[in-house]
Amino acid sequence: MARYTGSVCRLCRREGTKLFLKGDRCFTEKCAIDRRAYPPGQHGQGRVRFSDYGVQLREKQKVKRMYGLLEKQFRSTFDQASRMKGRSGENLLMLLERRLDNVVYRLGYTTSRAEARQLVKHGHFLVNGRKALSPGMKVKPGWTIEVRDRSQKVARIAGALETSEGRAVPQWLEIEKDQMKGTVKAMPQREDVTLPIDEQLIVELYSR
Repeated sequence: MARYTGSVCRLCRREGTKLFLKGDRCFTEKCAIDRRAYPPGQHGQGRVRFSDYGVQLREKQKVKRMYGLLEKQFRSTFDQASRMKGRSGENLLMLLERRLDNVVYRLGYTTSRAEARQLVKHGHFLVNGRKALSPGMKVKPGWTIEVRDRSQKVARIAGALETSEGRAVPQWLEIEKDQMKGTVKAMPQREDVTLPIDEQLIVELYSR
């Protein structure tokens, strides 16, 4: 399966905003966006003018990279969102937020979504008491996400929980750090996505 293996900091610089792909480094002065707030490459510091299509494309690329999806996965999620009731853009963000790898990250078990995806695939988490191996699983209200007993001493998980104080858990989730157990209290809402995203641009792009 294709995957990006280059520097993730280049992706943040390309999109001109923090995508929080590097874990705790994104919150320090070493963050690439804070040090070099212009696109990578020889002509990165030149003046760039985007067409309407270019603006829409950059927004789609930003969200796709933020959640760590490939184009086929992202388009499939959008098609599912467009078939749901309500606004397609908001439905898209809610489906992305409900992904298991994103929930694991949002609960503070990991420092990035990429790390969450890897740990889910390695079988470190239980969903409703059963081992889950699919990062793209969509969680529902009432579901529990907990760390397996044999995985509670994994340094990456324990370390992430210790340093997660700076990242607030969204209102639709709840975490019991002592028991390493999280609960989905409700469906996510648009206001729970605090990152600068204009989902309408993505709808316009795919509607061409």
